[in-house]
Amino acid sequence: MRPSCRASDEMRAISFERGVLRHAEGSCLAKFGDTHVLVTATLEERLPPWLKGQGRGWVTAEYGMLPRATSERTRREASAGKQSGRTLEIQRLIGRSLRTVTDLVALGERQITLDCDVLQADGGTRTASITGAWIALHDCIAWMKARKMVTKEPLKDHVAAISCGIYKGTPVLDIDYAEDSDADTDMNFVMTGSGGIVEIQGTAEKNPFSETEMAQMMTLAKEGIARLIELQKIAVA
Repeated sequence: MRPSCRASDEMRAISFERGVLRHAEGSCLAKFGDTHVLVTATLEERLPPWLKGQGRGWVTAEYGMLPRATSERTRREASAGKQSGRTLEIQRLIGRSLRTVTDLVALGERQITLDCDVLQADGGTRTASITGAWIALHDCIAWMKARKMVTKEPLKDHVAAISCGIYKGTPVLDIDYAEDSDADTDMNFVMTGSGGIVEIQGTAEKNPFSETEMAQMMTLAKEGIARLIELQKIAVA
């Protein structure tokens, strides 16, 4: 029995609320159960120096957790003077994931930054960030289209992410913190709407996992991501 009493292939309650911030070109409050992430998209008419003059744009991301996103207060990284290795790894993952479905040439010489702020954490903050960031990016591009800033569709596909794990010997979908902290295996899957694999992150926390278990988690992830993409489509319809 899972701590949440969910079936092995059952996801948490998922919701996406668009347009939650007045000033951002795109925004989305993504909720995966008790994990809540606010994603904002900011369009800037500037590029990193190494991209200037190449006729293409850039999509990047920043990630952070509010001090009381967890059960105990976490010190702000700004006050510590540097970002943690975990933060850097997650925001790079988010940026990579969004760039795989963006035509950077069609975007023009502009940068879109996705800021992912975790308001409340209960496992799966990176997967909620990626899935919600696609909606914020979609709305930012729609803002650009309304102002005739692009002539070709920059968004090529959907992208979404979900976690899986092996909890008490059973592969399960969309793990929360109670399962994550006691799982034998923790994996994150990022995939596109057309079924392409963007990234798979997997670690055996206690016991090694088998090829069969890997295939079972992959099957669960495909099903979960298909559901997330359907929810994305409903959200932006």
